[in-house]
Formats: sequence, structure tokens, C-alpha cells
Amino acid sequence: MLNYITWQGSEGFNILGFTLHFYSLMWVAAFLIGYRIMAYFFQKEGVSKEYLDPLFLYTFFGAVLGARLGEYLFYDPRAFIERPLEVFLPIQYSPGSEALFGMIKNYKFVGFQGLASHGATLGLLISSYLFTKKYLEGKNLLWLLDRLAITVAIGGAFVRIGNFVNSEIVGKPSNLPWAVLFEKQSPSYGELVPRHPAQLYEAGCYILLFFILWFLYQKPHMRKKNGFIFGLFFVLLFVIRYIIEFFKEDQGVEWVAETLNLNLNNGQLLSIPFILIGLFIIYQVNKKNYETN
Repeated sequence: MLNYITWQGSEGFNILGFTLHFYSLMWVAAFLIGYRIMAYFFQKEGVSKEYLDPLFLYTFFGAVLGARLGEYLFYDPRAFIERPLEVFLPIQYSPGSEALFGMIKNYKFVGFQGLASHGATLGLLISSYLFTKKYLEGKNLLWLLDRLAITVAIGGAFVRIGNFVNSEIVGKPSNLPWAVLFEKQSPSYGELVPRHPAQLYEAGCYILLFFILWFLYQKPHMRKKNGFIFGLFFVLLFVIRYIIEFFKEDQGVEWVAETLNLNLNNGQLLSIPFILIGLFIIYQVNKKNYETN
């Protein structure tokens, strides 16, 4: 009888002495798939494909910068003063090492490993607003967010798979037969014991969310209800996040949770406002639709 699964993990692929981190590859895969899905939406709805490239750039930088800043703002705010280079560059302090072709001494290149999904969400909202204002005349922000929500759902699954491969964001100890022993887990998670594969739980839920939103998008009357898909996405995504947090080990300093002292962790507390925003958007969309009809 199998008691647990052993996972050795993988940092990535070594190419000419440079490590290409699997987690970073999953982020790239998420954006490339998102690009193809948005191309389908644009073609289906008569939006010029010339907007796809700037949309890719806006969302990429919005998500990555938001995720990076969110990681330190929500989990390690002292880093802005103590380790500012690590906040804004994909490097980590390592005496004797050199990063970025020798330009920075005593640091090594590690990629953007600390990325907070709540920060990425805020970054995407801001970049989507700026993109819509500049490029999409005749379309409002909610039109774009409805479609981006579908791409983010499947993209989130890829990111969590990357976390699993890297042995990051591990679950709490478990004696279930599918529990995983992450041999390369960070010492900060404590004892090396079998744990819930919380990353895969979350990835599976996001894949299901993607199919739900995709199904709704295929209904012409749902596409006309600007904001409904996005509102539902916010509610379901962050309800999933809230529930999965019960199976995860806490991440970082958790200073938000410690300050509010509500017996919830950072991920749960930060998810609650997004759930409420999603419910409010759905209410407003349905109200407007009812008044119109």
C-alpha cells in the first residue's frame, strides 16, 4: 500500500551554465496560451489583431510587476529597505557570486521566484485599464476583463504546476495516500514530512474554473452582460484560494494576518475583498440588465 509520493523536484534546465527555472517557464507558458485565447476572442468579435501585441506587453508587465511588489508588500515589507535590489531585480544575495553578466557583485540570478497572486491581480487591473483607455475605443474595461478572466484562470493552473515542480507553496502535513514528500522543500516550512499537494489542488480547481467561464462565454447573451464573467471569476477564484489556504503552509512573514489577528492567513484575508468586489459587480450587472429589459 502506497503511503505517500516522493517528489524530488526540479529547479529547471541548465543551458550553457544558465539555469532556466521551471517556474519561470510556466509563467511564459501561461502568457503564450493566454495570447492564443485572446487572439480567438478578438477574431470572433471583430477586434483588430494589431492590439494583441500591446495587450501582451501591458498584461505581462502589469502581472509580473504587481506580483513582485505584492510579494514584498504583503509578506516581507522590510525588504524594501533592507534588500531593495532583490525586490526590483531577479537576484538574491550570495557572497562571491556575480549577477547580470558580472555587473552586480555578491548576488546571483534566481529569476522572479517571489510572486504574489493578489499583487498580480491588482497589477493586471491597472494595466488593463491603461490598455483599454489607449487602444479599445468603443469597448469598456469590463468587456476586456471578462475575456482576460478566462485566460487568467488557465494561466493560474500553469503557475501552480510550476510551484509544485519547484517544491514551493507546499501543503500542510498529511497522512493521505496521495500526500507528497517534497525532498527539496524550503527549510522554512519545517519538518520534511509528507504534505498535501496543495499546488495541484489549486491547479485542478483553476482548470475547472476555466471550463466554467469558457462555457459561459460561448453563450451570446452572457457575452453581452459586460462584467458578469469577470465578477463570477473574482468570486470563484478567490473562494478557491480561500479554501485551499486551509491546506497550505503559511508563506513568508504573514504580517497582514498577524496585524488583524483573525485566525486567518494572508491569502485568506487578501481574498475576502476580491470576493466582495466580485459579488458587487455581479449584482450591478444583473441590476442593470433587469432595468434595461
